Order: sequence, then structure tokens, then C-alpha cells
Amino acid sequence: MGPPSIATTALTYTFPNHQQGLTDITLSLPARSRTLLIGANGAGKTTLLRLLAGKRLAPAGTIAVSGVDPFQHGLRGVTYLGLEWVLNAIVRTDVGVAELLRSVGGDAFPARRDELVRVLDIDTAWRMHAVSDGERRRVQLAMGLIRPWSVLLLDEITVDLDVWSRAQFLGWLRRETEIRECTVVYATHVLDNLAGWPTHLVHMHLGTVKGWGPADEMLKEVDEAGEEAWVGSPGNSKLGELALRWLRDDLKERGPRSQNKIPSEGRTYTVSGLGGYGLESMAAMEEER
Repeated sequence: MGPPSIATTALTYTFPNHQQGLTDITLSLPARSRTLLIGANGAGKTTLLRLLAGKRLAPAGTIAVSGVDPFQHGLRGVTYLGLEWVLNAIVRTDVGVAELLRSVGGDAFPARRDELVRVLDIDTAWRMHAVSDGERRRVQLAMGLIRPWSVLLLDEITVDLDVWSRAQFLGWLRRETEIRECTVVYATHVLDNLAGWPTHLVHMHLGTVKGWGPADEMLKEVDEAGEEAWVGSPGNSKLGELALRWLRDDLKERGPRSQNKIPSEGRTYTVSGLGGYGLESMAAMEEER
């Protein structure tokens, strides 16, 4: 396999119910890039991430991750982390964090394990039934990232973290891309403290990409308009202002949701609906990511 670049060529995806999910998406994200996916709910961000992770079958020749099709080759270096993990029944039972970290290879990568425990401010004496969702989220991140990855796909994964923990984690991801040959794609609606973090931006709308490119180039739009044209407060970051403009214009173009039936992979997860897993099954689930 080659360097951890990500490329899509005229990627179009249709859901099993025949609804159109993505249409004609062409991207080229280089190795060591940190890309933000920006778009309204239902824009197609989750669908794109799951296709990149090889969790969905894309048309032949439309996706290349490290130079190969992630679905056909099942790349072990590709890690996808989404929101639903913390509602899995096993992570709400009386199981210890140290045991969970050991189950996904913590003893094989002690330096990374200890670094992630420090960065995410995890207490390895925690019992999972007695912690908050934010603390469970920290454990998920540590479990998912202990083994070195080449491509990391994050779907709103930091939503439960407090501001300090999120900043520390994003700083760790930035250092990873600076010292290792790895690449991050991150879908989020929370743009606080992200100024200067992304190398690339992707603007998604209704299953299409309206624009993408190096972040510095795309942020020039804000400079060229001047503060008098700001949608939000001039105290916002340029990144926050750019996102507001994109979402405002998308809303004008789309119109009310009641008039536009937008397919989405978003789901409502419930603890009872996920069923129970043994520790071995959960470890296998993390390996599958």
C-alpha cells in the first residue's frame, strides 16, 4: 500500500432503499492532511466517512485509500470512530477501563496507551457503569487509537468532551500527523478551538461536495469579504465565519426540510436496541473498525 492519501473519483452512492446518498464526489486529500467535513445535518458526511472506512460497498474505482479500495481490501490501518459506541451495552456494565484497554492491545503498545490515558485524562481505575458519557467517550478514543493507524475517520466523536479535553485531543491528533505518516478526516459541528487545525476543508451539501481544498485558500473568502459582510460576530474565528456562510447559503438553496426529503445515515441509538456483547465481541468490534 502507498502513503495514506484519500481519493474519490465521481463517487456516487445509492442506499439499499434506492434513495440517493452521495452524488459525483471527487476529492484528493494528501497524506498527513487533517480535513474537516463541514455541512448541515443530512449533508452526507457520515455516509462518506463510512464509505471511506470500507463499511459500505462503493462503485468500483470510485474510492482509493492508501491506493486501494477499502471495502475490497479491508485495510487494518483505517480506523472509523462514531457516536454509537458509548451506547453499546458492554460499556455500561461493571467492567474496568484497564481491562478494556488490555483487550484491544494496550499491553502491546504501552507508550501509546499511557500517552492517550494522559492526553484524554482517563483514570484506569474507572468502572464503566459508574462514569459519564463524556468519560466513556474518552475510553472509546483511547481504545480506538492505541494501535497505530494510518487513516483516522472521526464522526462527531468529540461532542461529549469538555473544552479542555477536546483541545488536548485535537492537539495530539495534530502531532500524530506531524510525526507519523497518517491522515485524519473529521466531521464535526463544533468548531471551537479549531482555527489553524485543519489543512483542508470539504463543504458538503445534500450529498454533494460544493467545494474543497486547502484551508488557507478557502479561508481567503472571509478576508476578501471584509468584516462588514460577516454573517456572525467579528469575534468568531475565520473558520467559524466561513462555516456560518456555507450553512446559511445551503439553507437558502435547500429550503425547508419539509419540502426536501433528505436521506441520511443518522440514527437514533438506544441502549436497549443495541443488545449485549461479551468482552471478546467488543474487542472484535474495535478491530473491525
